[in-house]
Amino acid sequence: MWNFNYAIPSLLVLCIFLGYYFALPRIPVRMNRIFVYLILVEFLVMLTDIVSTWACINYDIVPVILVYLSNAIYFILFFARAYCFYLFTASVLRSSWGIERKKRIIAHIPVVVLSAIVVSSPWHKLFFYVDETGYHSGKLYNLLYVLFAYFLLLSFGLIIQKRHNVRRKREFNSVFSYNMVLIIGLVFRYVFPKYLLMDTFCILALSIIYLSFGNPDFYLEARTWIFNSRGFRELIEEINNEKRYTVFGFIIDNYKDIRELYGNRQMDQGISLIGDYLRKAFPSNQIFYYRDGRFIILGDYGFDYKEAYNLIKNEFKTPWLSDDAELYLDIVAMVIHFGDHKLRVENVLSIISESFEKASETEEDNVVVIGNDIIDLSTRQTDIKRALKYAIEQDRVKVFLQPIVNSKTGRLEGAEALTRITDTDGKIVPPSLFIPIAEKNGMISHLGERVFEHTCKFIKTYDVKGMGLSWINVNLSPIQLLRSDIADRLLAYTKRYDVDPGFIHLEVTEEAMIDENLLLKRMEEITSNGFFFVLDDYGKGYSNISRVKNCSFVNIKLDMSIVSDHCQKPDALLPAMVSTFGTLGFNTTAEGIENEDMAKKMAEIGVDYLQGFYFSRPIPIEEFVSRYEKR
Repeated sequence: MWNFNYAIPSLLVLCIFLGYYFALPRIPVRMNRIFVYLILVEFLVMLTDIVSTWACINYDIVPVILVYLSNAIYFILFFARAYCFYLFTASVLRSSWGIERKKRIIAHIPVVVLSAIVVSSPWHKLFFYVDETGYHSGKLYNLLYVLFAYFLLLSFGLIIQKRHNVRRKREFNSVFSYNMVLIIGLVFRYVFPKYLLMDTFCILALSIIYLSFGNPDFYLEARTWIFNSRGFRELIEEINNEKRYTVFGFIIDNYKDIRELYGNRQMDQGISLIGDYLRKAFPSNQIFYYRDGRFIILGDYGFDYKEAYNLIKNEFKTPWLSDDAELYLDIVAMVIHFGDHKLRVENVLSIISESFEKASETEEDNVVVIGNDIIDLSTRQTDIKRALKYAIEQDRVKVFLQPIVNSKTGRLEGAEALTRITDTDGKIVPPSLFIPIAEKNGMISHLGERVFEHTCKFIKTYDVKGMGLSWINVNLSPIQLLRSDIADRLLAYTKRYDVDPGFIHLEVTEEAMIDENLLLKRMEEITSNGFFFVLDDYGKGYSNISRVKNCSFVNIKLDMSIVSDHCQKPDALLPAMVSTFGTLGFNTTAEGIENEDMAKKMAEIGVDYLQGFYFSRPIPIEEFVSRYEKR
């Protein structure tokens, strides 16, 4: 006799589950749609399981046709449930088997075949049948378990194959866990078929899915009922490059200052009021709160952003009122039309963030329309970020050397080690593009260490003194100087390659001198290990001779801007500066020497060393060696 002790409580739990889930707004993405199908199918499976079991128990008073019908519906829904769990796994893992229509059709062919066998059971009695003694399983009944096991095997195959598609380890663990729960449930269903335990294990699997992926709270802004930036990313990941769409966004003008003025509590109420208004004013669009006073309305490609802007702008002409808040706010807005651009999601999000910044900087009372030039630039910057990360992680950073010559003899005396990376096409990325990105995202420290290590390896490998080199300059970023262990890290590389620290001169820019006390402390720590320092780009920024003389520089590099200016319009300023540096004990190097005349003029005013394209562009180490090794 069948036991209902587990089935009915599980059905009640699922009803509560359904009520709470459908009470909250949901991001209209594929994963959420499949989850809706899954919980609805599970509800019907549990309901028909109870009904069909009751019909089988009471076969003597229930019409045979109803026994057949209830059981057939239950088995078909049982197959559909297995298929839906598999589809959800494919969706989470971003597999084409859960996205492409043809592959989905192929995957559910077994469901169609078995469903046909079930429906025709009254005639062939191969799957199940009912006679005067009651309900009986047929010869093909165990295909029920085979089908469920088939979809579980497909799911675990996807888990192994697509495990890198999951962004967080927790999500991978969740996918693995709920599929394991389903395996256990299937085993219990096979061993104890009379207890209706499978439904309970499916409820456990659904709970894991809900807590890990399906909870609508994950995608809702806490202060409003509109979606958050996580929800925006999920939706963009799905529709990007599949359809054309428009992103219309606005930001509360001077948000940080306004928030400080009104206070956190009142501004939070203001954000909530704005969110409520947007939901009511644009019911057919998805609304997102993108943090820091930024809102996004996602529309189709023909979205009338001008009308939307005028409507919202007019609403901001009056204060936002609540029980204890009266906020006078203004907005600036931007719009981006994403049409035929083939962009990565990272590109889209980067473009949106930069567009908000551009809008916040405008002084015009109008919508900032983001054109293709900004989209192309942002795409290029995102590609550079990826190339930079790859170069650092895979040790693909290249070092080029640029000669530094003696101004009196014209002979090679030093060199500057300069970093280079390549993009996905193998082309060299200009330093002016990737250095600012590396400084902004914190990769400059790792990049600097790679260049330093490669320089040590070069000094160890080749007869550098035979080439005429007395030193090599390596750039040290201000961010590297913030590290308390920088002296030990640099020394460790020189010990690893058995290099004299005194052969390496560390270049720092004037930007590093903003915090003079910290610079002096770090310089003292590093020079105590035998290194020397060079001040780079003097004259470009915070020029101050009184501060320079407090630092133990061995050389001052004159920025190419003041070198070029003197060569075009000679005066007494630069010669006096060079003379002063010489009196203080500093050597000088002129950067940006592009022709013989510039080299001659710098030598005449007493500059010690020259560097620039006139002598050589930065060249790969191999080319540098072949050019100067015979010397």
